Amino acid sequence: MYAKAPQRAKGGERTISLDELTGVQALERKHPDLPMRPGHVLRREFEYIRHGTLSWFINFDVVTGHVIEPSWGPTRTEEDALTHIRRLIASDPKATKWHLMLDNLNIHQSESLVRWVAEQEGIAAQTLGVKGKSGILQSMESRAAFLHDPTHQVVFYFTPKHASWMNQVEIWLSILVRKLLKRGNFLSLNDLRDHILAFIAYYNRTMARPIKWTYTGLV
Repeated sequence: MYAKAPQRAKGGERTISLDELTGVQALERKHPDLPMRPGHVLRREFEYIRHGTLSWFINFDVVTGHVIEPSWGPTRTEEDALTHIRRLIASDPKATKWHLMLDNLNIHQSESLVRWVAEQEGIAAQTLGVKGKSGILQSMESRAAFLHDPTHQVVFYFTPKHASWMNQVEIWLSILVRKLLKRGNFLSLNDLRDHILAFIAYYNRTMARPIKWTYTGLV
């Protein structure tokens, strides 16, 4: 999927790596850090004030390396995931097709997501079956197979089990944690949100580039 993304982009197709970062804490340090000086490392205050958490949905554009249309809120539910994906698709009405890479989390293979895709494709709701009993909705496997249908305008790709590292957005999330969250000092949830959005804007402006995917598999 990654190797062919630039070629698909020439025809107006978008390739997005998508994942969540949950429970991002807004931690305020009680006292300032003691800065580095000769012979001494930076010393960090170990006491902090908790201001709550945010959950983030992040989209990484495989072709450009930009992070686009992030979503955030107090929860990460099936409804949150669907709302985020609908917002992502609506962000580019000119796109001819969408290819979305996700892991196997249950909210990525939900009943509501299947029903939304079916609606977009003009598939009658009564033909989808019943969750847990029959048809396309019967199980996560049957729902995943439907969502992966290459004839749909929005096609979902799921990483193998225990291989979420294959999702490129995981690399970007590690950058966010190392460069901002690990050493951050956030006075409120709004402050945390503003810092993350500012980091995304800075990253897109100065650091964004496609990831050179070099893993070829084990022989």
